[in-house]
Parts: sequence; C-alpha cells; structure tokens
Amino acid sequence: MMIMEINVYNNYPKEITFDYEKIINDISNYFQENEEISLILVDNEEIHNLNKQYRNVDRPTDVLSFPDDESENYLGDIFISIDKVISQANDYGHSLDREFAFLLVHGILHLKGYDHHTVEEEKEMFSKQEEILNALNYRRNLK
Repeated sequence: MMIMEINVYNNYPKEITFDYEKIINDISNYFQENEEISLILVDNEEIHNLNKQYRNVDRPTDVLSFPDDESENYLGDIFISIDKVISQANDYGHSLDREFAFLLVHGILHLKGYDHHTVEEEKEMFSKQEEILNALNYRRNLK
C-alpha cells in the first residue's frame, strides 16, 4: 500500500503540546498516492515573513502552501504556524488536533490543485476537507 510521504521539519521554537506526529501519520495514510510533501512547522513570526515575502500580505497566516511543479511525485511545501493552531483552536472552540489536521489537509488540497477563489471552488474544496477530516475522526467542536 502506498502512502503520502510527509517530511516534517519542526522549526517551532517552543514545545508542541499535542501529538502532531500521530495526526501527520493519520493524514499520510489517508492519501494513498505515491506523493511526497514537506511540512515545516513554524511560529507566527516566520510565517508572517513568508506571507509578506511571497504573497505581499503583511501579517501572519495559519497555513501557506508552495506547489512544486517541477517534480511528478513531489507536490511542494506546506508551512503551518503552530501559534495560529493554538489561537484558532481556542477561537473556534475545538481541539488542537482538529485545528492542526484541518490546516494540514487544507494545505495538501492546495498542493493537489484545489482552491477557494470562487464560491464553486470553495464549496468543492471545503466539502473535500470535511470528508477527509470526518473519515479520520478529526471533527469540529470536540473539545
């Protein structure tokens, strides 16, 4: 059986208090394609710098995806702000696991060509996200 290979680079300067490795493993097992991504865990400062440099947006964001169009099996890089995982989980009233899983699936779907520029695209992408998260039991509001 093939699984998606997710190479993790933990650049987050503090301790991560949830089992992100289990979540990454669950999600890589879900995507049974011979594909590879890099996942870089960062803080708000680092993602803010990337957002400003590559998107001209002068604020931190939760997740950034950088597709790699050069390689057949390497989809690209995903950056997730652990600071945003924590603050958004609190804001939305659900677990850190759910928020991290949501952002990782969101980033992967971007690398696979999904987007949310139009209402139709958003509906398709968000429906796919919920389908994956529900299948893996990372459901909304499970505090």
